[in-house]
Amino acid sequence: MNHLLDANTLIEAKNRYYGMAICPGFWQWLLLKNEALALASITPVMEELTKGNDDLAGWAKGNSGFFHSTTDEETQLAFGQIAELVADRAHRMKIGAMEEFLAGADPWLIAKAMTTGAVVVTHEVLNLDAKRKFIIPNICRELGVEFLNTFELLHRLEARFVLPA
Repeated sequence: MNHLLDANTLIEAKNRYYGMAICPGFWQWLLLKNEALALASITPVMEELTKGNDDLAGWAKGNSGFFHSTTDEETQLAFGQIAELVADRAHRMKIGAMEEFLAGADPWLIAKAMTTGAVVVTHEVLNLDAKRKFIIPNICRELGVEFLNTFELLHRLEARFVLPA
């Protein structure tokens, strides 16, 4: 897989610009690109999505192959690197920011990207002044992991959602 999707990319798509009933082509495109190994996500993201009881939770449950495991040794070791980095920076952050970050899917997403050479796709924005919480782009930047947003991904992979004539 070349790109790994953060939960927020799927949630925002469903809630805003690519609602499942409005733009089913987007969701089909995701699955086609997954089959072509161009993109995927990870099991901890699926676990976040399936806590809900909506169309996206159903989509995630019905397409579990879209979500890759993070239990492999390489990803576990990369997670350890991320935990060390976050612990080293925790004194600059709001109390509890480290625990909140490490308890979610975000560090696993970055760890999987580190081990596969994938690009992280997120709607979070680089903010080197962030003190409230750890954000994906800041950690990616420190670890040399490329990141971009959904729209940059769509351009990069030349997505086209065309209605039949």
